[in-house]
Amino acid sequence: MRKILAGPADRLPRPPYDPEIDSIFKALGGTPERYEVEKLRKDASARTQPLTSALLADKSISVEDVLIPGPRQALTVSVVRPTTATSESRPCIFYVHGGALVAADRFAGLDTSITWAREFSAITISVEYGRAPENTGTQPVEDCYAALLWAGDHLSELGIDPERLLLYGTSAGGGLAAAAALLVRDKGGPNLCGLVLECPMLDDRNEKVSSQQFSTGPFYNSTLNRFAWRCLLGERAGGTSISQYEAPARAHDLSRMPPTFLDCASAEPFRDEIVAFASKLWEGGVQAELHVWPGGPHGYDRIIPTAPFAILARQTRLAWIRRAFQTS
Repeated sequence: MRKILAGPADRLPRPPYDPEIDSIFKALGGTPERYEVEKLRKDASARTQPLTSALLADKSISVEDVLIPGPRQALTVSVVRPTTATSESRPCIFYVHGGALVAADRFAGLDTSITWAREFSAITISVEYGRAPENTGTQPVEDCYAALLWAGDHLSELGIDPERLLLYGTSAGGGLAAAAALLVRDKGGPNLCGLVLECPMLDDRNEKVSSQQFSTGPFYNSTLNRFAWRCLLGERAGGTSISQYEAPARAHDLSRMPPTFLDCASAEPFRDEIVAFASKLWEGGVQAELHVWPGGPHGYDRIIPTAPFAILARQTRLAWIRRAFQTS
C-alpha cells in the first residue's frame, strides 16, 4: 500500500486545542487529499535533517554508527555518548523512533539524546528498524528486539550499567517499544529498569472515541493511522489475527512489564488507546504513570515545544526517567 484518500469527517465533537495550537491548526488548513508513503518520508526527512545536523555538530556528545546482526539482514544502530570522561558505567536509553511505521529514520527525535547526556550522563542507542510497507507484520519489532538483545549482550564494552537500561519509544516507536518489552518478558532479554511510551501508537483497530473525534485535520489523525497500520498489516489490519507483538493493545495480559511511563495529549487519536493500555498495565500489577496533557495534538512536543504544557510534559518525563535511574 502506497497511498490512500482522506477519510470521512469526524463523527464526534472534539476536545478543544490549546490556544497556541489552535492558531497553528487554523493556519495549516484541512486534511490532505491523500496520504502517500513517499511524501510522508520526504516530509519527515525535511523535518529531521536540521536537527540531525545539529546533533552531529554538538561537541558535548559523540555519535558512532555500528553494524550489528539482524533477524533478516544487518542493522545499523547509532550510539550517542557524552564526551565527558568517566570511569563509571553510565545509564542507557534504548530509543525507538517514530514516523507512523513508514517514515523517518533512527535520527528522528534523537536530538533529545543531548538532553539525556546532560541530565543523566546517559548513553543513547537508536536502531534503524525496517519500515513498512517493505517490512510487515512483526518484522519491525523483530529488528528492535534484536538490537535490544545486542545491547544487552554488549553492556560492559559499551560502558552501560546493567541495572540502568531503559527502553523509550515515541509514537510508532512507542508501539514498537511496548512490543519489544513484551518480547523481552516472553522470550528473554536484558533487564529493563523502565519503559517510556511517549504518545505511543498501540492499536490497529481505530475503534476508540478519540479515533472517531480526530479522523481529519492537518495533524496526525486516524485516517493517516489506518493507512499506516495497513502498510504494516495489509488486509489483516483491524481483524482478529493480529498478535500483541504487532499491535500491543491486543495483549490480554500486561503483567511482569517494567515500570512504565505513558503520556499523550487530549486532542489526538491515540488518547483513549493509551489510557486503556495504562489501565491494562495496572490490571496486571505493573507500576505505571499516565499523563494526558490538555489541548495538544499528536506530536505537540515538536509542533510547538515552547507551549507551557509541552515544557511541563518534557520536565515530567525527565523527572520520571531520573527516578527510574536512581531506584535501579
